[in-house]
Amino acid sequence: MAATKIETSGPKSLFSNEFLCNSTSLISRKRRTVKVRMPVAATATFTAIQMEAKLIELDSIKVIPETPVQFAMSGQVKVEYDAMEQMKELMFNWWDSSKTAVDAQRGVFLQLVSSDIDPTSPSKASFILDCQSWVQPEKLHLEKRIFFTNKAYLPNETPMGLRELREKELREMRGNGEGVRVLSDRIYDYDVYNDLGNPDKGLEFARPDLGGQRRPYPRRCRTGRPSTNLDPKSESPENEMMPMYVPRDEAFSDGKRRTVDAGSRKGMMKNLLPFFKHSIEGDPINSFADINNLYKESRNRSKFPVESTANAFKFDPLNIVSNDEFGRFTLAGMNPISIERLKVFPPVSKLDPSIYGPTQSALREEHLISHLDGMSVQQAIEKKKLFTLDYHDVFLPFLSSINAHPNRKAYATRTIFLLTQFGTLKPIAIELSLPSMNPFKPSKQVITPPVDATSNWQWQLAKAHVCSNDSGAHELIQHWLRTHACMEPFIIAARRHLSVMHPIHKLLHPHMRYTMDINARARELLINADGIIESFFSTKECSMEITSLAYKNWRFDMESLPADLIRRGIAEQDPTEPHGIKLLIEDYPYANDGLLIWSAIERLVKDYVNHYYPDSNSIRSDSELNTWYYESINVGHADLRHETWWPKLSTPDDLVSILATLIWISSAKHAALNFGQYHYGGYVPVRPPYMRRLIPNEDDPEYSNFVSDPEGYFLSSLPSLKEMTSLLSVLDMLSTHSDVEEYLGDRKELSTWRGNPEIIEAFYRFSMEMKATEKEIDRRNSDPKLRNRCGAGVSPYQLLVPFSGPGVSCRGVPNSISI
Repeated sequence: MAATKIETSGPKSLFSNEFLCNSTSLISRKRRTVKVRMPVAATATFTAIQMEAKLIELDSIKVIPETPVQFAMSGQVKVEYDAMEQMKELMFNWWDSSKTAVDAQRGVFLQLVSSDIDPTSPSKASFILDCQSWVQPEKLHLEKRIFFTNKAYLPNETPMGLRELREKELREMRGNGEGVRVLSDRIYDYDVYNDLGNPDKGLEFARPDLGGQRRPYPRRCRTGRPSTNLDPKSESPENEMMPMYVPRDEAFSDGKRRTVDAGSRKGMMKNLLPFFKHSIEGDPINSFADINNLYKESRNRSKFPVESTANAFKFDPLNIVSNDEFGRFTLAGMNPISIERLKVFPPVSKLDPSIYGPTQSALREEHLISHLDGMSVQQAIEKKKLFTLDYHDVFLPFLSSINAHPNRKAYATRTIFLLTQFGTLKPIAIELSLPSMNPFKPSKQVITPPVDATSNWQWQLAKAHVCSNDSGAHELIQHWLRTHACMEPFIIAARRHLSVMHPIHKLLHPHMRYTMDINARARELLINADGIIESFFSTKECSMEITSLAYKNWRFDMESLPADLIRRGIAEQDPTEPHGIKLLIEDYPYANDGLLIWSAIERLVKDYVNHYYPDSNSIRSDSELNTWYYESINVGHADLRHETWWPKLSTPDDLVSILATLIWISSAKHAALNFGQYHYGGYVPVRPPYMRRLIPNEDDPEYSNFVSDPEGYFLSSLPSLKEMTSLLSVLDMLSTHSDVEEYLGDRKELSTWRGNPEIIEAFYRFSMEMKATEKEIDRRNSDPKLRNRCGAGVSPYQLLVPFSGPGVSCRGVPNSISI
């Protein structure tokens, strides 16, 4: 065993800042080589017989194999822990061999500081160990930890002395698929989502399993907790004795955890007094002034100057979203990836008509013709001027359950937009559908822009219901499912099959950081029964079943930005354009800014992959790479494993496309969907997460109340003031950047490629491109020709600005899905 010098930061107290602990012995290799010289003139040629003789001569040379040797070493190591007091507690836990409590399972985090073989006697030979990992006491884990130098090796290029250790490390991280996982484990395995409900608490808290033929879903990390008493297929929820398991090296660092916890406390404190005030006084909304005062109180109580929360409502909020803003939000708001080009009119449902009624839409040409600037519907479609937000098939199967709640009312909406001559989208018709309960009563209605006072309020209510649909689809499908949930299987498979020495692991590592931890927290607090999603969105207990239905239509090959834009009909392939595609909506801030980042990612990945994989043979011979991709599909996304659309992995170009897509999802796509939630979703009248009343028809009892007091009816349809206050706290927390955030373009471990200057140069170019992107976005936000991001009262689109300070800034693209 080698003696390792440990340095601790913080004030000295009971302990010296130096002590000894066991460290893994390092395996090196003794190489003996035989040099063979064949001096041949440049013009020399060989006959077949001569060549065969040369080959026989070479074959007769005795090759002496590498033999591993073991040696002791010392190195200077930094120990990372929360605070000095906790470090003292940790030392006691380590020295007390009988201590096996949850706290003792946290271990210590080791990070090599010195790059010399012996820091007291510097040598010319130096190395860097990739030991940024948590190490546990022998009482908890008898196996010695293995740490490798930072040098990247493909599997078949690994030095002989390291090959068995490389595979041993991966076997340990795969585990045996049995037992209850504890916090100190570093084991990665798969399971279905069977831990979101708690039937033992009551049947109303039971939730169906997600994953399998009936409800397909990506897989999550296995925890091994025992089943509930009432349902042997459901996993019991976490508790004090069995906290939510995350593999130890995936857990938040102390700095990240403090930021997340502080963000939660800050959000609650900022809205605490308004919450108590409206809880005591009751919370009827008498006017829009009541709502605006709530936001002013919340903003005025913010005492965190490092943030730009004052800009959250930089412009005086409009009481009701205007048509212009309604269209702009689909291109430059919280959910800019649901808008599609309308290709077929009237739209047709894909749902089973025997269950959900006729597939035909209620939309007709007479609903649109007066808003098409002289075109017919067919002409507008041919000129690619009509676009749609279509949530009909997403919500209709679940409306009966949703509307059974006394304070939840929803439609399945379709909205038609016209692309104007100014490059903006104008809503021209909204279809509202309900389940067909009565064959003699229409289950669909169409509302068009107003012509009088009554139709004006009907139009405003219809837009509010569309925004409610959009809020749910954004949070559940676009955000949770298509980024958080769909990325986790790739991360689990990477940890199980890509050694830390593998160059692809090193490339992906910053983009996998903290995702499994935040996903585990989501299962505990966000998407669980009676959690945040069910409490604040219209979908209630149907929420996760909606994501399962959407997963059936998810396609990895459509997740790159260009493929997604083409699939939605927003862009067409055009090799003459800078990014190879032409946008049909030229002023589309999300797409315009996103393409800058996508192209930079693609160039970086192409340079990187081509360095390690010069041809298809090098791809096929990489066992770790192929096993990772195979398991990501066939186990991690097992319910879709037979789909023919999965990209092949046969060539370097295939690998470039796969890796660029994964990096795009985990960085820019997630940032665009997450960090604008407070800014764009915080003002509830503009973007209600749910509605409490439907729009009354003339024969409804409520119609007279609506006509006599339409504003009061609209306000009573919104969540209460107390619920708005709670929602603000949640959105504030979800939109917060950590002060230890690592942004796209930051690369902390370039020493990994110390011997590969071309790789370091590629990362440097990428960093410079991110800085140039920031300047270009700032320029665009100042261009008055771009009406979707610049103008009087128009907030600039900054969600894809790569860098940000800590806090709520509505900008910044972190490397990974970490919140």
